[in-house]
Amino acid sequence: MAEEKLEKPRGSCLGKLVSLFTFAGVAGLGAAVFFIFQPQDLSDVKGLNAASALNGGKARDLREVLKNSVNRGYPLSLTEEEINLYLGQTLAAKQGGGLDKLVNVDRVCVRLEDERAEVIIERSIMGHPMTVSMYYRILQEIDLNGSTKTSVVRDGGQFFPDLPRLERLTKGGRFGKLVVPQGFLILVLPSFEKLAPVYRSELEQAFEEMSRITISKGKLVLDPRADGGSALPQGGGTF
Repeated sequence: MAEEKLEKPRGSCLGKLVSLFTFAGVAGLGAAVFFIFQPQDLSDVKGLNAASALNGGKARDLREVLKNSVNRGYPLSLTEEEINLYLGQTLAAKQGGGLDKLVNVDRVCVRLEDERAEVIIERSIMGHPMTVSMYYRILQEIDLNGSTKTSVVRDGGQFFPDLPRLERLTKGGRFGKLVVPQGFLILVLPSFEKLAPVYRSELEQAFEEMSRITISKGKLVLDPRADGGSALPQGGGTF
């Protein structure tokens, strides 16, 4: 009987396609992890340099500044630089829990961009710097009586504004250099919520007493002169 010739089975196109997608997924995950552990560049954020030229590097007392603006009824313009100087001089941040010996909170700062603010927490984990951030936007509605309702939402706008099917996918913040969707914020939300009680007075003055709030590149403009509704930020008053 003639010996049957065994042929080496060839991989199907489907198998090759699955292998390709698997490789791409693993490579993408590896790249994401890499960027998460790379702290974002903060060189463009004003007010982080202790030798800032603004008032000789000393920040205004924003609690009193906000209070005076509300009581006397005049608009107030705050720059990114003086906000970060104030945070640097008033915030005593400390990591809690079982990681307090390994993790240090170095600073908290704010980057002001057109129509949104990015609040950034910088930590050192066993000496390695890491950053996490959260985007915030101001939404304001004016009714027929001229009253303003202000709310603060935790997102930085749409990921893909030109794709209607993905219009609900919004930018939540950044883990390191990686921009992540809003749903990922649940992993870092407790860290940001701890900031609210520290600056409760300032947040109430800025978001409950001010009727007009505008965020632009490097500047926050607050105006208490027109009547407004409740302006407490959504989600427990975080900032």
